[in-house]
Amino acid sequence: GCRLLDVCTGSGCILLSLLAECKDRIAMAMGVDISKDALQVAIANGNRMELPAEFRESDLFTHVTGTYDVIVSNPPYVASMDILTLDSSVRDYEPLGALDGGEDGLMFYRAIVSHWTQILRPGGWLMFEVGEDQADAVMALMTEEKYTDVTALEDTAGIRRVVVGRI
Repeated sequence: GCRLLDVCTGSGCILLSLLAECKDRIAMAMGVDISKDALQVAIANGNRMELPAEFRESDLFTHVTGTYDVIVSNPPYVASMDILTLDSSVRDYEPLGALDGGEDGLMFYRAIVSHWTQILRPGGWLMFEVGEDQADAVMALMTEEKYTDVTALEDTAGIRRVVVGRI
């Protein structure tokens, strides 16, 4: 009966992958994003995969109701001044809004981490994809907000790319 929320869902790939792998354990799956274009892609992906996900336009939590057992997010995390230095295959393909994480790249992490009392159920998990050098900073943000069991997980290349914690 897990309730799953994907914040900054984009194409819905994280939410839909989790739903495909764990659909017998997920009671409700919702993805939110500020971009209408991204949501159209997410909806099309969900329909193509025949998965029961709901997608909603929302600036982070502005149109999110209820509480969730798991929140996942791959928010924009590139520092504003670093966007011009990105490889053209990223810089010219991705919308600016999907890349720009503010001055230090942590703007969205701060906003999401601080909303746990309103959205995340006690004992619930928050899971982030992070930039290559951001795991320690995001772990510190979560620890400051009283998350427990905060840790970073490595990707297949051995880079700490996922930070998790629970309340």
